[in-house]
Amino acid sequence: MTEQTAHRPYHLGLALSGGGAKGFAHLGAFKALEECGLRPDIISGTSAGALMGALYADGYSAEEIRELFTGREFSEFAELQLPKTGLFDSKRFRYFLRRHLHTRNIEDLSIPLVIVATDLDHGESHEFRQGPIVEAVTASCSIPVIFSPVVIDGVHYVDGGLFQNFPVANIRKECERVIGVNVSPLMPQKYKQTLFHIAERSYHYMFQANTLEDREMCDVLVETAEIGLYKTFDLENVDVIAQIGYEAAMKAFDKVLEENKYKTLVKMISASRRKALQA
Repeated sequence: MTEQTAHRPYHLGLALSGGGAKGFAHLGAFKALEECGLRPDIISGTSAGALMGALYADGYSAEEIRELFTGREFSEFAELQLPKTGLFDSKRFRYFLRRHLHTRNIEDLSIPLVIVATDLDHGESHEFRQGPIVEAVTASCSIPVIFSPVVIDGVHYVDGGLFQNFPVANIRKECERVIGVNVSPLMPQKYKQTLFHIAERSYHYMFQANTLEDREMCDVLVETAEIGLYKTFDLENVDVIAQIGYEAAMKAFDKVLEENKYKTLVKMISASRRKALQA
């Protein structure tokens, strides 16, 4: 997209895709943003992107978020249950969020946040821009069959990735510039022939299919095929995945400087790098 002159409410938007544990790559993107002096004025997130976006909008740094997840296991966030509405219950995940989030409601976050979930009752994508953060994030992360739907105001919600895994369109018209971080490329690889892994693989195909238009809406797209080598529930490689995200983001920002297309972004990145060299 070319430089735009029309006034929009926000200068810089940040869109974060879903992708399970691959979402730790968002931490690397946060670190790159911090180093380049880029602070988003609004964030949109789906599933893992909603989780990472909520913590970042709540004031956590990339390093602080990394510390929250390092050394943890999947069982700390989900409890196996009799499979009536889902294989796992999300009570432990809710407890984790309540324990670590400083802010209760979305509208009170330091950075405006749009959380995307799927309205299972009406078959449509739904945005949460206000209300309890914990419930909205849990809904956005609730992969159908794997996790039970989340009921909010009488409506059943599941993972936002079903319709909008890469929520660029949700903020595009409000922002002069949008940086999008897509952590859900699908790589050919072997996978286990189990109910859990077949469901995981199937959802990834669906999620990938609904990201195509949103990728084109980004002014700056952060994406790397390397991230596709990691599993949805891989909590053992937080640092490695975050580093992949960092390197992909820095490569994308280097391209911004090389092309000299978006003057404001170029100015901010250049100023931050000059400051770092002088330090």
